[in-house]
Amino acid sequence: MAFVGLVITFVGFVIAVASLGLTASAGGRMGIVLVGIVVSLVGIMGVLNQAYMKNAIWKK
Repeated sequence: MAFVGLVITFVGFVIAVASLGLTASAGGRMGIVLVGIVVSLVGIMGVLNQAYMKNAIWKK
């Protein structure tokens, strides 16, 4: 699960960086970058956090 979270986070980063080549307008880039940030946050907060909370030290 941690690997999937890392992949999702990396895909969000790639979406944000790809906005430079996809559109020339500042508004379009801002929208694409925001989508990339949301995807990265879902990977970090949603998937990675849940994977690490399964094996938390204080739950033993």
